Amino acid sequence: MSTLSDIAPGLVGRRLTPQRQLLLDLIRQGGHLDVDELYRQAKERHPHLSMSTVYRNLQLFLKLGLVEEHHFNKVHRYYEAKAKVAHHHLICLGCGKIIEFKCSLSREIMENLETRNEFHITGAKVLLVGYCDDCFKRRENSL
Repeated sequence: MSTLSDIAPGLVGRRLTPQRQLLLDLIRQGGHLDVDELYRQAKERHPHLSMSTVYRNLQLFLKLGLVEEHHFNKVHRYYEAKAKVAHHHLICLGCGKIIEFKCSLSREIMENLETRNEFHITGAKVLLVGYCDDCFKRRENSL
């Protein structure tokens, strides 16, 4: 059986169980999943999986830096695989759609902030909210 050190170098002693592998695969394929959706998809393939197993493994993946946790709204936390390239998110207030975008300008802004404030930034999350095209058109038509 593989170990987590195979995918998270430096970590020794934890097995990569079929449940862990499945959860990691789903997160890597699924974009932005909340815990309920991750559990639902995993349960389809592994019927004896428990919700506590999902929560425990999410905490482990977060600790290892394999996944990121996002708070796009007040109700749910969303999980996605840790990206090699930094990206940010647009969130539709109408339908909840999540759109990823990359912006080289953000690196310039961070460097400027570091210099001006004598501060060393280790990460950033940019979250912009508004309406996707479909929701914006629906809102305009209803006014």
